[in-house]
Amino acid sequence: MRTSAIVSAVTEARRSRVRLFIVTMLFLVTTVNYADRASLSIAGPALAKELHLSPVAMGYVFSAFGWSYVIAQVPGGWLLDRFGSRWVYALSILFWSLFTMMQGWIGFFTGASAIAVLFALRLMVGLAEAPSFPANARVVAAWFPDNERGTASAFFNSGQYFAPVIFSPLMGWLAYGFGWRCVFYVMGGLGLIVGFVWIKTMYGPKDHPAINEAEFDYIKDGGALVDLDTPKDSRDVDNRSQWAHIKQLLSNRMLLGVYIGQYCITTLTYFFLTWFPVYLVKERGLSILHAGFIAALPALSGFIGGVLGGVISDALLRRTQSLTLARKVPIVGGMLLSMCIIGCNYVDSQALVVGLMALAFFGKGIGALGWAVVSDTSPKEAGGSSGGLFNTFGNMAGITTPIAIGYIVAGTGSFNGALVFVGANALVAAAAYLLIVGKIERVRLQPT
Repeated sequence: MRTSAIVSAVTEARRSRVRLFIVTMLFLVTTVNYADRASLSIAGPALAKELHLSPVAMGYVFSAFGWSYVIAQVPGGWLLDRFGSRWVYALSILFWSLFTMMQGWIGFFTGASAIAVLFALRLMVGLAEAPSFPANARVVAAWFPDNERGTASAFFNSGQYFAPVIFSPLMGWLAYGFGWRCVFYVMGGLGLIVGFVWIKTMYGPKDHPAINEAEFDYIKDGGALVDLDTPKDSRDVDNRSQWAHIKQLLSNRMLLGVYIGQYCITTLTYFFLTWFPVYLVKERGLSILHAGFIAALPALSGFIGGVLGGVISDALLRRTQSLTLARKVPIVGGMLLSMCIIGCNYVDSQALVVGLMALAFFGKGIGALGWAVVSDTSPKEAGGSSGGLFNTFGNMAGITTPIAIGYIVAGTGSFNGALVFVGANALVAAAAYLLIVGKIERVRLQPT
């Protein structure tokens, strides 16, 4: 026993740690990704005032990203399966950053033309970002063994919470001090820099110059799909087989439950990405500068919850050897905790409102293990398509949530109904995992 432990310790010591750099890059790119998505919410109050946008019109503008993002998910997944993550993701980063930067140009337009150009540019941002999260899941599946995948997925996914922590105050300061157009110029420029860094540093496990044999054997023997991201020859890709795979994925009860759950979880995400700063300004009377800083507090709680959720999940997996239990407990518990967002309707203190929002976002972070489930369940021959379907269902909430909240606010004159709407979605997400998903396991596709 003692000799075996010594050998194991020596082997671990001589392993390279390239996979830690890889997941850090995923975290960085995801942080910039979500900061670009949220840029409109920070610039929104001043932009809406200048362009004379009603809450309903603003809801439709917020939703523009979601329309193209959803439509492009399955094609984006196919591109990832065909060409691999490195170059598809690189082009995705560069194009979404360029379109983010171009949103600052709408100041050269007026009236309906300005709204149309803004809507079109948000559509293009959504189109360009479509491959991002399926690519993240593929990279994690290729680089991480089973017993580290939950933590790795939670870490990169926590970038969506870390983005407001870092960038909401920055964007609020830019909008307040230099005008809302500057928000888009700065965020788009930052994304272009990150895109070039990605091209220079990202490779698959078989191609990375820094990985050693000990680390490669460790991740491969632990269940990592080390050849997943190898680009396929066009002769090996059968489009009819790809569509047959998609049909099989859509007929799987476990995956349908996961898709429903992700839609409801993403409803919470899009409330914070779109209407939350507006809620702070319109409902709670804060300035856009203060709203930018205060929005960072719930986001910080979400970041902590996101990392903690992955750690809890992998710890449960090691203790129980049950993937189903390890993933479901944090997801269900986190979603039930997120329902405390409804409590904001019953308090007047700004401190209590921020506290309840922070608690809700903390729960959402703990429960945001959907991408770990995708890495756990996706069939090897259709990993990109599986991630694309998952993200398609989830990000339909990017279309419905901004519009629904816009109509609720316009019809009632307050955000009370909107917060109930968001909390109810958290409850449905918990129910989907409890009642529909069943056992969580890798899907085996039938030959086509």
